[in-house]
Amino acid sequence: MAKLRNLKVLFNIGHIELREKPLLLAPMEDVTDPSFRHLCKVFGADMMYTEFISSDGLIRKGKKSVKKLEISDEERPIGIQLYGHTVESMVEATKIATEANPDVIDINFGCPVRKIAARGAGAGLLNNVPLMLNMIGAIVKSTNLPVTVKTRTGWDEKGINIVEIAEQLQDAGIQAITIHGRTRSQLYSGMADWTMIGAVKNNPRMKIPVIGNGDIVSPESAKEAFDKFGIDGIMIGRATIGRPWIFKEIRQYLDTGSHMKPLSVPEKAELAKLHLEKSVEAKGVPRGIYEMRRHLIHYFKGLPDFKEIRMKLVTTLDINEIILILDLIRKRYQSA
Repeated sequence: MAKLRNLKVLFNIGHIELREKPLLLAPMEDVTDPSFRHLCKVFGADMMYTEFISSDGLIRKGKKSVKKLEISDEERPIGIQLYGHTVESMVEATKIATEANPDVIDINFGCPVRKIAARGAGAGLLNNVPLMLNMIGAIVKSTNLPVTVKTRTGWDEKGINIVEIAEQLQDAGIQAITIHGRTRSQLYSGMADWTMIGAVKNNPRMKIPVIGNGDIVSPESAKEAFDKFGIDGIMIGRATIGRPWIFKEIRQYLDTGSHMKPLSVPEKAELAKLHLEKSVEAKGVPRGIYEMRRHLIHYFKGLPDFKEIRMKLVTTLDINEIILILDLIRKRYQSA
């Protein structure tokens, strides 16, 4: 990969060079599809990830799982994220994912959803660290790509052991770690504990990049995370939904200390229209429309007298009707 020009390179993940204070798009099911990744890249995401992919689904050649492997050069650097509960299935899935030629294979040890964690996958592996380490060791040996991990601080408040786990994962061969500052038992409630992320970063034995995740919702929260905890990068998840421009907002604030001019409602309407068209192109009807609904709500969050329009946006499955509604929003809120 060519070196970044006019940018201070802070660290490498294998062959990938990332600039100082990089901003990464978190992998999110039914969110980080090609249509959304395109917009996030346009607004400056430094690295992105696919939706997470079931190792079992990939091995069985499930249509949905295989579809998630599709990436394009314009998205690079990009990682494919996998999850599963057995070493054998994860190794086989890693080999399949490697053939899709991503820049990174990322392993999900953080998903808190019951149906995944209860099977011993995702955050469930925080209850079985030996299996986690065996899995990573086997995965690293099965691919020529950098292997990274996304995880949480622990299973619950009594089992916060991320400092030790991060060291062990590093020793097993991973080349970067992303830590969400909540335990599995918290799900997405309460506040993310960035002190534990900082503890991993400031552990003198850690030599790999440490990326923080959780409650980054504004330029100010991003700057505080970098300044206070010294992490190498930030991964942004839920705050990007219906707000792909958050990457540009944060980057401008980090670089200049000034705030980006807010997007106008007409600009958001045109962006939503592009997003919708790409979503349907990638996933068809009705799925491409279903998955756009959460974005559409957030694109226009806070607009006055919007309830009736919002109901139409999230109930119709006619793409032409949605486009007409977006045109109506653009005209009605021309000065907003």
